[in-house]
Amino acid sequence: MIKLKGVSKIHISGAVQTTALDQIDLEIDAGEYVAITGPSGCGKSTLLGLLGLIDVPSQGEYIFEGQNIAGRSESKLNQLRRGRIGFIFQSFNLIEELSVAENVALALEYTGTPAKERRERVAAMLAKLGISHRAGHRPSQLSGGQQQRVAIARALIANPAVLLADEPTGNLDTAHGDEVMRLLRKINAEGTTVVMVTHSPTHAAQASRTLHLLDGRIVIDALQAA
Repeated sequence: MIKLKGVSKIHISGAVQTTALDQIDLEIDAGEYVAITGPSGCGKSTLLGLLGLIDVPSQGEYIFEGQNIAGRSESKLNQLRRGRIGFIFQSFNLIEELSVAENVALALEYTGTPAKERRERVAAMLAKLGISHRAGHRPSQLSGGQQQRVAIARALIANPAVLLADEPTGNLDTAHGDEVMRLLRKINAEGTTVVMVTHSPTHAAQASRTLHLLDGRIVIDALQAA
């Protein structure tokens, strides 16, 4: 599903050149659950951004579902990303002015989905994640765990092939963090490929495969024991 070959990401600011990713080779198969770990500044979020087509490599090839994204315009990347890749962030990124249902429906706005179908799909997704009773509430009226459930619902509503999670439990207490991790395992068990950045060794151990980054390179690529 995903293949990176010799991928580097170099940031240039004036005379300063910083290598965020250095010659990454990586393959992720459909249905995998991959945790990306490593110290701050090692390139975890940069790698996730490249995988999610938010950014493009400075060097190397990125093949997503058989398509080489090198040289693609922003509009083409948007088309590839839309409906195929879902995102979850530790800050939730919900819009306070919108209700829970409206936040989730926003992900379908540009997909051409008819209004009636949007409402039905949103209702079904909220029910699946156990937050139907919060459909009319604003994000500020929810607990952190509930907000992250809404963010997950929004990421899943378009049935993406890949779910990318950047520290999805970072702003949650232990109980709510464990709840989100159970949801991610369930989502993966249902067939969605999950790639998660985490600082938590405990959470990383729940994935089927762990990548450990150091100085922009993958230094460990290990399958978890069954």
